[in-house]
Amino acid sequence: MGYRNKKIVYGLYDDEEILMDAVRQANRSEMSILDVFSPFPVHGIDDLLDLSESRLHIGGFIYGMIGTLTAVLGMSWIHAMDWPNIFGGKPYWAIASFIPITFELTVLFAAIGMTVTFYIINGQGPGIKNPIVHPRISDDKFCIAFDADEASEEEISKYRSFFDQTGASFIETKKL
Repeated sequence: MGYRNKKIVYGLYDDEEILMDAVRQANRSEMSILDVFSPFPVHGIDDLLDLSESRLHIGGFIYGMIGTLTAVLGMSWIHAMDWPNIFGGKPYWAIASFIPITFELTVLFAAIGMTVTFYIINGQGPGIKNPIVHPRISDDKFCIAFDADEASEEEISKYRSFFDQTGASFIETKKL
């Protein structure tokens, strides 16, 4: 996500249940959460943040079908048209013998395609340095971040008091 040159107010939580309660409280208070960071997936957080389901699996299906077509059409062309040899009495177009390679290329194309798509969508990859909100988020802390780019001092103090009320162990305002 585009967090470069963005001012945020964030709070760290020690437990995922406390985080979930804080997200519920923010939803009840109609506070707009910028993002929630977690060292591992938290069951139910997607529904609380009103996030839609990823469409990456559709891409995986399409990439897999491209792999399947590549395998079947490639082997059909090679074995039946370009270089027709009879191996062990099999016909030129022995579709049953194409199954292992077709399966492998289907998995290969789906895996590589989904990985590249994931990295492109999330702005990750070689040479890209993403801003780090707090180093312990990837270790053992949970985080809620609010956008404070155009927030007044009153709104920032409202965010800070929210974190105090919901049990945040660390609160900071930071420019990424």
